[in-house]
Amino acid sequence: MAKRNKLQNKKITAYQRRQNKKGYKFMLPWIIGFMLFTAFPFLATIYLSFTEVRQTILGFSIKFIGFNNYFMAFFENVDFVPNLLGYLYMIIPYTFVILVVSFILSYLLNKIEHGRGLLRTIYFLPVIIMSGPVMSQILDSASIAGEGEIVRNFTDIFIVQMIFSYSPKFARLLLSVFDQLSLILWFTGIPIILFINGLQKINPSLIEAAKIDSANGWQILWKITIPIIKPIALVVTIFTIANLGAFSTNPVYDLIKKATENTSGGLGLASTFAWIYSVIVLILIGLAFLILKNRDEVRRP
Repeated sequence: MAKRNKLQNKKITAYQRRQNKKGYKFMLPWIIGFMLFTAFPFLATIYLSFTEVRQTILGFSIKFIGFNNYFMAFFENVDFVPNLLGYLYMIIPYTFVILVVSFILSYLLNKIEHGRGLLRTIYFLPVIIMSGPVMSQILDSASIAGEGEIVRNFTDIFIVQMIFSYSPKFARLLLSVFDQLSLILWFTGIPIILFINGLQKINPSLIEAAKIDSANGWQILWKITIPIIKPIALVVTIFTIANLGAFSTNPVYDLIKKATENTSGGLGLASTFAWIYSVIVLILIGLAFLILKNRDEVRRP
């Protein structure tokens, strides 16, 4: 019996190795493209963050200055730290709302039998428009209303008054999220597609077996659907963090862009901003991985 199990484990291991080789072959074009077009600029950005880059008549003049750019970013520049905190203040609630709303919409769309394709197309249309000038106009229009106007529009609501009395900062955070809810919905197109794809791959026999055991819809959702869909939720979270960072809703993005356009020594400082921002994004992705990973996942030797 032991020899049979050992032989079976060897077959499974050999099969997994073959599947891994096939996966790497499919990823080979992307890996080559990454090494040629992304790896070098990435490493160059790290080097430039320790330099002062100035544009002269003869070209760019690069001077090594050590950690001066990092010191300037945290202690001398009056915009970077507030914008970085503003980014964290924006990205955490926005990502949470997009994750929850996209899952709810995908769950409901997956239950619909008639007109499913039309509704999916409607929810995916913002993704197509997002890359054009329409999205820039929407973002500019959304930034016209200030926080004071947001607060004045909602302070008369009794529930909001209760939250304000407990925590004014948390109340303003909720009000800013609800005020930008129409904008947030624009970022749910691809997450909805990813969630629908994951929901359709759930084995129906698991749900049927749970119903036979007298499980209701709420229990099936929390005990079967959500644990199976958690890897998709991790992908959606990573995609959302990266996607939101590329638009003008990210205050650090505008700061990096302005520093890059400064030809009198701004490129090195822009590289410093970009590298610090990248580290913060990696930390957020790591926290998302710790929160959304399957803790009861069986580890195979």
